[in-house]
Amino acid sequence: MVLHRVWEKVSVMGVIRIRTKIPGPKSTALIRVRNESVSHATFGAIPIFVKRAQGARVEDVDGNSFIDFTGGLGANNVGHCNPRVVKAVKAQADRVLHTDFSVTMYESYVRLARALCKAAPGKSEKKAMFFNSGAEAVENALKVARYNTGRPGIICLENAFHGRTNMLLTLTSKFYPYKKGFGPYAEEVYRLEFPDVYRRPEHLSEKEFVDYHIEQAKEFFVDNTSESNTACLVMEPVQGEGGFNIPPKKWVQFLYRHCRENGVLFISDEVQTGFGRTGKMWGIEHFEIEPDIVTMAKSIAGGLPLGAVVARKHLMDHVHVSGLGTTFGGNPLACAAGVAVLEEFRQKKLLRRAQEIGKITLKRFKEWEECSPIVGNARGIGAMNAIELVKDKESKEPNKEAVGKIIKYCYERGVLLLSAGMHGQVIRTLMPLVITREELAEGLDVLEEAVFRMGGKK
Repeated sequence: MVLHRVWEKVSVMGVIRIRTKIPGPKSTALIRVRNESVSHATFGAIPIFVKRAQGARVEDVDGNSFIDFTGGLGANNVGHCNPRVVKAVKAQADRVLHTDFSVTMYESYVRLARALCKAAPGKSEKKAMFFNSGAEAVENALKVARYNTGRPGIICLENAFHGRTNMLLTLTSKFYPYKKGFGPYAEEVYRLEFPDVYRRPEHLSEKEFVDYHIEQAKEFFVDNTSESNTACLVMEPVQGEGGFNIPPKKWVQFLYRHCRENGVLFISDEVQTGFGRTGKMWGIEHFEIEPDIVTMAKSIAGGLPLGAVVARKHLMDHVHVSGLGTTFGGNPLACAAGVAVLEEFRQKKLLRRAQEIGKITLKRFKEWEECSPIVGNARGIGAMNAIELVKDKESKEPNKEAVGKIIKYCYERGVLLLSAGMHGQVIRTLMPLVITREELAEGLDVLEEAVFRMGGKK
């Protein structure tokens, strides 16, 4: 297979402009201030300080211009400083910044709640409530589930990431860096094995592997917990931090049916998969089911902090008055931004654009899987795509070292990227859905160059 690019021209054409060594002198000076004043517990994966950003482009304080494949860790699906969002925020800022909706109400909250209830997956009547983040949204979804069922048990999946509160660290699989030193963790959380099709035993076909995991799930309710003890099952439609793992549709549909038949609530954590990332508004729509509860955040407000729980009406109304609340959740500016985000999706047809981005990106990734000895698997759905790097395609041993080198090579040449996976072996792409074809191609060229310079060809 012939690869498409003339690598030597990448750094001198198109959007990317690298004028200094990365980090440049101004970023280096700010890094010193950061090291003096900011907790070491925070982590800056890419050593630049951003001066401005627009769409899928980022400029640092040294005048270097980058193409952003991180999208604010998935929070900028409508792009950096989206004009419609900025206009809505400025207009809201002139009227009211904060009152706390539980004390004195405001219009942007109810407008966004109504819109999200209409947009949420399924046809049942729904109600919404807002919080400050994805973690808060998931935490409150679990409270709603326990309150409605009167049961304590929560089922999550291997490789999951749901947040950093004590409860959500319990649900999260990856020990370092997220859980180390922060225990003890919450009780009554049960972890179901995730069917990783790429790493299935060689003697099993994909169908046999999925059927095996369905049988294992049935046994799970005998060996680990029971339906009568379980309030809910919470899952990401596509695992984010876990490595952009896509669960088999048959398996997800079995879990959903089993939950419905036994009064176990099904929670779809759409913090990363929501707002068009997978080519549908919600990742769970690919599995043709209607969850009882949906959690949302990240791209909900175009970069402003906001989380939401949208659930079947009777579940939300069953909780007693003032049982759920937060001071800043559903801030007027964030809600105004959220309304603008939904309008941007409608006007710019961003779901179609996500599908186009995914088609282009995954095609390139599949070429690399065929040609590169270190790309063990290319996978994705919509604009949520990844390559898993291995040291050997037979053993599938994770190659975290290559991931680190590729990410560094790319940001030094103008493309911002993120890792994922339980062993840090995955490179994921979360570019804004407003990225142009030219920006996308230029960014993929740089990533392709990095992959083949680090891993060679077969």
